[in-house]
Amino acid sequence: MKLIWHGLAAAALGMTPVAASAHITLDKAQTAIGAPYKATFRVPHGCDGAATTKISVTLPEGFIAAKPMPKPGWRLKITKGAYAKTYAFYHGEKLSNGATEIAWSGGPLPDDEYDEFVVAGFVAGELAPDHPLYFPVTQDCEKGSARWAEIPAEGQNPHALKFPAPGVMLVAKQSSGHMHATAATFKAGALVIEAPWSRATPGGAKTAGGYLKVTNTGSTPDRLLRGTFAVAGRGEVHEMSMQGGVMKMRELDNGIEIKPGQSVELKPGGYHMMFMDLKEPLKAGQTIKGTLVFEKAGSVEVEYAVRPIGATGSGMEHQH
Repeated sequence: MKLIWHGLAAAALGMTPVAASAHITLDKAQTAIGAPYKATFRVPHGCDGAATTKISVTLPEGFIAAKPMPKPGWRLKITKGAYAKTYAFYHGEKLSNGATEIAWSGGPLPDDEYDEFVVAGFVAGELAPDHPLYFPVTQDCEKGSARWAEIPAEGQNPHALKFPAPGVMLVAKQSSGHMHATAATFKAGALVIEAPWSRATPGGAKTAGGYLKVTNTGSTPDRLLRGTFAVAGRGEVHEMSMQGGVMKMRELDNGIEIKPGQSVELKPGGYHMMFMDLKEPLKAGQTIKGTLVFEKAGSVEVEYAVRPIGATGSGMEHQH
Protein backbone atom coordinates (compact mmCIF):
# COMPACT_ATOMS: atom_id res chain seq x y z
CA MET A 1 0.00 0.00 0.00
CA LYS A 2 1.13 3.54 -0.62
CA LEU A 3 1.83 5.68 2.43
CA ILE A 4 0.98 9.34 1.87
CA TRP A 5 1.85 12.31 4.08
CA HIS A 6 -1.19 14.44 4.71
CA GLY A 7 0.17 17.56 3.00
CA LEU A 8 -1.89 18.62 0.01
CA ALA A 9 -4.87 16.45 0.91
CA ALA A 10 -5.34 17.95 4.35
CA ALA A 11 -7.27 21.00 3.19
CA ALA A 12 -9.87 18.83 1.52
CA LEU A 13 -10.28 16.80 4.69
CA GLY A 14 -10.99 19.77 6.92
CA MET A 15 -7.54 20.40 8.18
CA THR A 16 -5.27 23.38 7.68
CA PRO A 17 -3.09 22.74 4.59
CA VAL A 18 0.41 21.60 5.56
CA ALA A 19 3.87 21.24 4.15
CA ALA A 20 5.53 17.86 3.63
CA SER A 21 6.67 17.82 7.25
CA ALA A 22 3.80 18.22 9.69
CA HIS A 23 3.68 21.75 11.07
CA ILE A 24 1.79 23.76 13.66
CA THR A 25 -1.91 23.85 12.82
CA LEU A 26 -5.23 24.95 14.27
CA ASP A 27 -7.69 22.25 15.27
CA LYS A 28 -10.65 23.81 13.41
CA ALA A 29 -10.89 24.63 9.72
CA GLN A 30 -13.49 27.37 10.09
CA THR A 31 -15.17 29.65 12.61
CA ALA A 32 -17.95 32.24 12.51
CA ILE A 33 -17.47 36.00 12.64
CA GLY A 34 -19.13 37.83 15.52
CA ALA A 35 -18.71 34.81 17.77
CA PRO A 36 -16.30 33.28 20.33
CA TYR A 37 -13.43 31.20 18.98
CA LYS A 38 -11.04 28.92 20.87
CA ALA A 39 -7.81 28.75 18.88
CA THR A 40 -6.07 25.46 19.67
CA PHE A 41 -2.55 25.27 18.24
CA ARG A 42 -1.28 21.75 17.65
CA VAL A 43 2.47 21.25 17.99
CA PRO A 44 3.38 17.81 16.56
CA HIS A 45 7.20 17.97 16.69
CA GLY A 46 10.26 20.01 17.60
CA CYS A 47 12.99 21.54 15.43
CA ASP A 48 14.97 18.85 13.60
CA GLY A 49 14.76 16.58 16.62
CA ALA A 50 15.27 19.29 19.27
CA ALA A 51 12.69 19.81 22.01
CA THR A 52 10.36 22.83 21.87
CA THR A 53 10.95 25.41 24.61
CA LYS A 54 8.77 28.34 23.51
CA ILE A 55 5.65 28.96 21.44
CA SER A 56 4.85 32.57 20.50
CA VAL A 57 1.59 33.43 18.73
CA THR A 58 0.93 36.76 17.04
CA LEU A 59 -2.80 37.45 17.26
CA PRO A 60 -4.33 38.78 14.04
CA GLU A 61 -6.24 42.02 13.79
CA GLY A 62 -9.91 41.39 14.58
CA PHE A 63 -9.29 38.55 17.05
CA ILE A 64 -10.18 40.44 20.21
CA ALA A 65 -10.61 39.89 23.97
CA ALA A 66 -8.07 37.07 23.78
CA LYS A 67 -7.15 35.09 26.88
CA PRO A 68 -4.61 32.23 26.87
CA MET A 69 -4.94 28.96 28.76
CA PRO A 70 -2.06 28.42 31.24
CA LYS A 71 0.00 25.22 30.97
CA PRO A 72 1.69 23.51 33.91
CA GLY A 73 5.46 23.79 33.59
CA TRP A 74 5.28 26.73 31.17
CA ARG A 75 5.60 30.46 31.84
CA LEU A 76 2.96 32.62 30.24
CA LYS A 77 3.54 36.10 28.80
CA ILE A 78 0.75 38.30 27.42
CA THR A 79 1.72 41.31 25.31
CA LYS A 80 -1.01 43.94 25.01
CA GLY A 81 -1.46 46.85 22.67
CA ALA A 82 -3.92 48.94 20.65
CA TYR A 83 -6.04 47.43 17.91
CA ALA A 84 -6.02 49.09 14.49
CA LYS A 85 -9.67 50.01 15.04
CA THR A 86 -12.40 49.80 17.66
CA TYR A 87 -14.57 46.68 17.60
CA ALA A 88 -18.05 45.97 18.91
CA PHE A 89 -18.19 43.41 21.71
CA TYR A 90 -20.88 41.97 23.98
CA HIS A 91 -23.63 44.15 25.50
CA GLY A 92 -22.70 47.19 23.41
CA GLU A 93 -19.14 47.33 24.74
CA LYS A 94 -16.41 48.66 22.42
CA LEU A 95 -12.85 47.29 22.51
CA SER A 96 -9.90 49.22 21.15
CA ASN A 97 -7.01 47.35 22.79
CA GLY A 98 -6.11 43.96 24.23
CA ALA A 99 -3.71 41.04 23.85
CA THR A 100 -1.69 41.13 20.62
CA GLU A 101 0.80 38.34 21.33
CA ILE A 102 0.83 35.26 23.57
CA ALA A 103 3.94 33.29 24.49
CA TRP A 104 4.44 30.09 26.45
CA SER A 105 8.02 29.31 27.48
CA GLY A 106 9.50 26.50 29.53
CA GLY A 107 8.55 22.89 28.96
CA PRO A 108 10.41 21.41 27.30
CA LEU A 109 8.21 19.52 24.85
CA PRO A 110 10.30 16.63 23.42
CA ASP A 111 10.38 16.15 19.66
CA ASP A 112 8.62 12.79 19.91
CA GLU A 113 5.70 14.20 21.95
CA TYR A 114 2.62 16.19 20.96
CA ASP A 115 0.85 19.03 22.77
CA GLU A 116 -1.68 21.82 22.29
CA PHE A 117 -1.63 25.51 23.27
CA VAL A 118 -4.95 27.33 23.59
CA VAL A 119 -6.12 30.94 23.26
CA ALA A 120 -9.80 31.83 23.66
CA GLY A 121 -11.10 35.03 22.12
CA PHE A 122 -13.74 36.64 19.95
CA VAL A 123 -13.81 37.04 16.16
CA ALA A 124 -15.00 40.57 15.53
CA GLY A 125 -18.20 40.91 13.56
CA GLU A 126 -16.60 43.63 11.43
CA LEU A 127 -14.39 41.03 9.70
CA ALA A 128 -15.45 39.75 6.28
CA PRO A 129 -16.62 36.14 5.82
CA ASP A 130 -15.09 33.74 3.30
CA HIS A 131 -11.58 34.94 4.12
CA PRO A 132 -8.91 33.16 6.18
CA LEU A 133 -7.58 34.56 9.45
CA TYR A 134 -3.91 33.74 10.05
CA PHE A 135 -2.04 33.34 13.36
CA PRO A 136 1.75 33.50 12.79
CA VAL A 137 3.63 31.27 15.26
CA THR A 138 7.30 31.20 16.25
CA GLN A 139 8.51 27.86 17.60
CA ASP A 140 11.78 28.07 19.55
CA CYS A 141 13.64 24.88 20.44
CA GLU A 142 16.68 23.85 22.45
CA LYS A 143 18.50 24.00 19.12
CA GLY A 144 17.10 26.16 16.37
CA SER A 145 13.66 27.61 15.71
CA ALA A 146 10.91 27.70 13.12
CA ARG A 147 8.81 30.69 12.07
CA TRP A 148 5.39 29.47 10.87
CA ALA A 149 4.36 32.79 9.36
CA GLU A 150 4.09 32.48 5.58
CA ILE A 151 0.76 33.75 4.21
CA PRO A 152 -0.21 32.97 0.60
CA ALA A 153 -0.45 35.90 -1.77
CA GLU A 154 -3.59 36.48 -3.83
CA GLY A 155 -3.91 33.55 -6.24
CA GLN A 156 -0.94 31.67 -4.74
CA ASN A 157 -1.27 27.96 -4.01
CA PRO A 158 -1.01 27.71 -0.18
CA HIS A 159 0.35 24.17 -0.46
CA ALA A 160 3.57 25.55 -1.96
CA LEU A 161 4.51 27.34 1.28
CA LYS A 162 7.29 25.79 3.33
CA PHE A 163 6.39 27.44 6.67
CA PRO A 164 2.67 28.35 6.44
CA ALA A 165 0.99 30.26 9.23
CA PRO A 166 -1.87 28.41 10.94
CA GLY A 167 -5.15 29.73 9.58
CA VAL A 168 -8.89 29.42 10.02
CA MET A 169 -11.56 30.23 7.43
CA LEU A 170 -14.12 32.85 8.51
CA VAL A 171 -17.76 32.18 7.71
CA ALA A 172 -20.97 34.11 8.26
CA LYS A 173 -22.63 33.48 11.60
CA GLN A 174 -25.59 31.12 11.33
CA SER A 175 -28.97 32.42 12.41
CA SER A 176 -30.49 30.77 15.45
CA GLY A 177 -32.61 27.68 15.05
CA HIS A 178 -32.02 24.34 13.37
CA MET A 179 -31.13 23.75 9.78
CA HIS A 180 -32.14 20.37 8.40
CA ALA A 181 -30.68 19.11 5.16
CA THR A 182 -32.20 16.32 3.16
CA ALA A 183 -30.01 13.22 3.16
CA ALA A 184 -29.96 11.39 -0.18
CA THR A 185 -30.04 7.57 -0.30
CA PHE A 186 -28.81 5.36 -3.15
CA LYS A 187 -28.93 1.59 -3.67
CA ALA A 188 -26.67 -0.92 -5.40
CA GLY A 189 -28.08 -4.43 -5.05
CA ALA A 190 -28.08 -5.24 -1.33
CA LEU A 191 -26.05 -2.13 -0.51
CA VAL A 192 -27.64 1.09 0.78
CA ILE A 193 -25.55 4.28 0.45
CA GLU A 194 -26.64 7.16 2.67
CA ALA A 195 -25.90 10.89 2.49
CA PRO A 196 -22.76 11.22 0.34
CA TRP A 197 -21.12 14.58 1.02
CA SER A 198 -17.92 16.55 0.61
CA ARG A 199 -16.44 19.80 1.90
CA ALA A 200 -15.97 23.09 0.14
CA THR A 201 -12.33 23.60 -0.83
CA PRO A 202 -10.10 26.68 -0.71
CA GLY A 203 -8.83 28.17 -3.96
CA GLY A 204 -5.98 26.19 -5.47
CA ALA A 205 -6.84 22.94 -3.70
CA LYS A 206 -6.38 19.87 -5.88
CA THR A 207 -7.97 17.28 -3.60
CA ALA A 208 -11.32 16.76 -1.89
CA GLY A 209 -12.67 14.17 0.52
CA GLY A 210 -15.82 12.13 0.02
CA TYR A 211 -17.88 10.81 2.96
CA LEU A 212 -20.93 8.56 3.27
CA LYS A 213 -22.43 5.57 5.05
CA VAL A 214 -22.89 2.21 3.33
CA THR A 215 -24.94 -0.68 4.78
CA ASN A 216 -24.92 -4.27 3.52
CA THR A 217 -28.45 -5.67 3.82
CA GLY A 218 -27.54 -8.90 2.01
CA SER A 219 -26.03 -12.22 3.05
CA THR A 220 -22.62 -11.97 1.35
CA PRO A 221 -19.77 -9.49 1.90
CA ASP A 222 -18.90 -6.82 -0.64
CA ARG A 223 -16.05 -4.36 -0.98
CA LEU A 224 -15.86 -0.65 -1.91
CA LEU A 225 -12.99 -0.41 -4.39
CA ARG A 226 -12.92 3.11 -5.85
CA GLY A 227 -15.09 5.93 -7.14
CA THR A 228 -15.39 8.87 -9.48
CA PHE A 229 -16.21 12.54 -8.94
CA ALA A 230 -17.43 14.73 -11.81
CA VAL A 231 -14.89 17.50 -11.20
CA ALA A 232 -11.91 15.29 -10.27
CA GLY A 233 -9.42 13.30 -12.28
CA ARG A 234 -9.61 10.15 -10.17
CA GLY A 235 -10.97 8.75 -6.90
CA GLU A 236 -9.37 6.35 -4.45
CA VAL A 237 -10.33 4.77 -1.13
CA HIS A 238 -8.12 6.05 1.71
CA GLU A 239 -7.69 5.75 5.45
CA MET A 240 -6.42 8.50 7.76
CA SER A 241 -4.90 7.81 11.17
CA MET A 242 -2.70 9.49 13.78
CA GLN A 243 0.79 7.96 14.06
CA GLY A 244 3.32 9.37 16.49
CA GLY A 245 1.52 12.70 16.70
CA VAL A 246 1.46 13.06 12.91
CA MET A 247 -1.67 12.58 10.80
CA LYS A 248 -0.90 10.19 7.94
CA MET A 249 -2.99 8.89 5.10
CA ARG A 250 -2.72 5.80 2.95
CA GLU A 251 -4.53 4.36 -0.01
CA LEU A 252 -6.39 1.10 0.63
CA ASP A 253 -5.46 -0.96 -2.41
CA ASN A 254 -8.04 -3.63 -1.55
CA GLY A 255 -10.76 -1.15 -0.64
CA ILE A 256 -13.06 -1.46 2.36
CA GLU A 257 -15.01 -4.61 3.21
CA ILE A 258 -18.71 -4.26 4.02
CA LYS A 259 -19.82 -7.39 5.85
CA PRO A 260 -23.41 -8.73 5.74
CA GLY A 261 -25.70 -6.91 8.16
CA GLN A 262 -23.07 -4.27 8.94
CA SER A 263 -22.52 -0.60 8.11
CA VAL A 264 -19.28 1.23 7.32
CA GLU A 265 -19.09 5.00 7.65
CA LEU A 266 -16.64 7.07 5.65
CA LYS A 267 -15.99 10.23 7.68
CA PRO A 268 -13.32 12.87 8.37
CA GLY A 269 -10.34 11.44 10.22
CA GLY A 270 -10.97 7.82 9.14
CA TYR A 271 -12.04 5.98 6.01
CA HIS A 272 -12.88 8.32 3.13
CA MET A 273 -12.89 8.73 -0.62
CA MET A 274 -10.01 10.84 -1.90
CA PHE A 275 -10.76 12.75 -5.09
CA MET A 276 -7.65 14.10 -6.79
CA ASP A 277 -6.80 16.51 -9.60
CA LEU A 278 -9.78 18.79 -8.97
CA LYS A 279 -10.72 20.83 -12.03
CA GLU A 280 -12.42 23.57 -9.99
CA PRO A 281 -12.94 24.48 -6.30
CA LEU A 282 -15.97 23.07 -4.51
CA LYS A 283 -18.50 25.56 -3.13
CA ALA A 284 -20.94 24.99 -0.29
CA GLY A 285 -24.42 24.27 -1.60
CA GLN A 286 -23.29 22.49 -4.75
CA THR A 287 -24.29 18.95 -5.68
CA ILE A 288 -21.60 16.95 -7.51
CA LYS A 289 -22.34 13.74 -9.40
CA GLY A 290 -20.10 10.71 -8.93
CA THR A 291 -19.99 6.93 -8.83
CA LEU A 292 -18.97 4.29 -6.32
CA VAL A 293 -17.51 1.01 -7.56
CA PHE A 294 -18.08 -2.17 -5.54
CA GLU A 295 -16.52 -5.58 -6.05
CA LYS A 296 -19.85 -7.40 -6.42
CA ALA A 297 -22.57 -4.77 -6.65
CA GLY A 298 -20.69 -2.99 -9.43
CA SER A 299 -20.94 0.72 -10.17
CA VAL A 300 -23.67 2.95 -8.71
CA GLU A 301 -24.32 6.62 -9.46
CA VAL A 302 -24.50 8.95 -6.44
CA GLU A 303 -24.57 12.68 -5.73
CA TYR A 304 -22.33 14.42 -3.19
CA ALA A 305 -23.74 17.41 -1.28
CA VAL A 306 -21.01 20.02 -0.76
CA ARG A 307 -21.01 21.42 2.76
CA PRO A 308 -19.01 24.34 4.22
CA ILE A 309 -15.29 24.11 4.92
CA GLY A 310 -14.85 22.47 8.31
CA ALA A 311 -18.14 20.52 8.28
CA THR A 312 -17.84 17.43 10.49
CA GLY A 313 -20.89 15.37 9.62
CA SER A 314 -23.43 14.57 6.95
CA GLY A 315 -26.48 16.57 6.03
CA MET A 316 -28.44 14.72 8.73
CA GLU A 317 -26.73 16.63 11.53
CA HIS A 318 -28.09 19.79 13.15
CA GLN A 319 -26.25 23.08 12.97
CA HIS A 320 -26.93 25.81 15.52
